[in-house]
Amino acid sequence: MIDSKEYLLDLIENMHTQGASDLHISTSRYPAIRISGELVFLEQKEIPTKENMISLIEILAGSERTKKFLTQQELDFAFDTPKGLRLRGSACYQKSGISVALRLIPEIESLQSLKLPPILEQFALARQGFFLVVGPVGQGKSTTLAAMVDIINEKRAAHIVTIEDPVEHIYPIKRSIIDQRDVGIDTESFENALKTVFRSDANVILIGELRNHETMAAAVTAAETGHLVFATLHTNSASQTIDRIIDSFPPAQQDQIRTQLAASLLGIFSQRLVPRIVGGRIPAYELLINNNAVANLIREKRTHEIDVVIETGLEQGMVDINRSLIELVRAGEITMESAIAYSTNPRAFQSMM
Repeated sequence: MIDSKEYLLDLIENMHTQGASDLHISTSRYPAIRISGELVFLEQKEIPTKENMISLIEILAGSERTKKFLTQQELDFAFDTPKGLRLRGSACYQKSGISVALRLIPEIESLQSLKLPPILEQFALARQGFFLVVGPVGQGKSTTLAAMVDIINEKRAAHIVTIEDPVEHIYPIKRSIIDQRDVGIDTESFENALKTVFRSDANVILIGELRNHETMAAAVTAAETGHLVFATLHTNSASQTIDRIIDSFPPAQQDQIRTQLAASLLGIFSQRLVPRIVGGRIPAYELLINNNAVANLIREKRTHEIDVVIETGLEQGMVDINRSLIELVRAGEITMESAIAYSTNPRAFQSMM
């Protein structure tokens, strides 16, 4: 018979000691952890029953939110272990029962230790504008933004408001005031929280995820009205990100959002974590910096030309994803096969090698 709390904490400890990023628990199979991007099944552990899973969710999210889960059949939450580990979680019903996915939230690190470009500090210390960190799920977007927010926390006496679902990194007290709002607990929705933030004397706003055009419109407006706004989006490149934002609006509003985005955008940082030869993962990235040429392309509906601007904008600090991958290959960090697999344009990558 499973002792739910002991079972859960043992799995999390196992996950932590093996350097895994994620833990999957389900009524239909053995638990699994994700190490360096690959799932490993823990066949020495028991498969939990449905009753075990409900008990686990109650430990993870509390009794009130578990009642909500049983009604709505899905739930996002965060959980802190007695040993100080923090995890982001998602629970759902599925065909064979109940599943829970937990992601270990790493400690806040510096740009240098994360092997991210120093130029990101310039965007962190900007006074206003809109900066996006984008990429597929599980590619370190939140970790990058946490490093940037921590730079502000160290160097500015600013009021920072984060709106997340759920709140991930917990920031220590340094120079800034940081209010962290958990959607579903501290506020009803991203939209409601953004309405409130305009009246809260905020300098910096972090939006955990841009989910609809209402949130996007509020984010761009906030950037236009003197705020520094950070946000994430699940897109693969800078040009795709701009198209995704614009296309999310009704046709009658698209020209307006193009104009606003062209004026308020600071840059877009797209990243993915590539397996290292020595183990673990390392970021490869693309950086678009909004300059006059980029702003004109956005306004003139020529976003398909932005990739060329990035490729030729090295002197201005822009980074092309293929160039980033090539540098990692030449430094002996990743294999050629991995670089081709993670390139958004493998043919161009091979011609550059």
